[in-house]
Amino acid sequence: MEKKDQKISAIIVDDMPLALSSLKADLEASFSQIEILDTAEGVVSGAKKINALHPDLIFLDIEMQDGDGFDLLDLIQSPKPKVIFTTASDNHAIKAFQYAAIDYLLKPIDQNLLGKAIDRVVNSIGNSDDQYYIAQKVMKNEDSNKLALNTQQELKIIDIKDIIRCESYSNYTTFFLESKEKIVVTKPLKEYDQILKDKGFIRPHQSHLVNTYYIESYQKADGGYLLLQDESMVPVSVRKRSMVMDSLKTL
Repeated sequence: MEKKDQKISAIIVDDMPLALSSLKADLEASFSQIEILDTAEGVVSGAKKINALHPDLIFLDIEMQDGDGFDLLDLIQSPKPKVIFTTASDNHAIKAFQYAAIDYLLKPIDQNLLGKAIDRVVNSIGNSDDQYYIAQKVMKNEDSNKLALNTQQELKIIDIKDIIRCESYSNYTTFFLESKEKIVVTKPLKEYDQILKDKGFIRPHQSHLVNTYYIESYQKADGGYLLLQDESMVPVSVRKRSMVMDSLKTL
């Protein structure tokens, strides 16, 4: 069976009857691939129905009268279903990735975003990138002070302030942390440049990204390089020299 024709069984859990009925109606009207097995209005009732019916997917509110959506996920048995959080607040979004969430949608739920989330459920079957997507979506929030790094072993969340520098080689990027830990990810440096450029980082060289907080000095010898607090030396390319000097003047 092709993924696009695949039926996905689902349970909706939300303690707000209007929100629950509205989402149910939207799914039934516009998303024929979703088969709604049941609904629930709380953590305990939701966990019981999920454990009994074993849906492929749950649409899950976070803040409910008898607990939160994370409490519910801790109560359900394996195999764990896919999760789309439906919530009025993004305060819990950073925690969402830990529970293998496919997406989180803010109420009132946008139909277009709902459709994309469902497409992601279909495409995620057998795919291990779910957590990376949700984490990066959260971390790209301009107010976030965290960054998600997807290594071969784990999905690791780090504090941006702890990053001294990043160095690329081909499509790999190595993060050098204040703790002296090194983390290698299979993503190009340009992706992190986009995320970190407004968070105190500069790119003095095509292969390097630097947290300006850790810059000790600019050395003019050997073509010019930045000396960092960990004693590393980061080259400054000729075409980036003016940008680097301007950035240092504003520190």
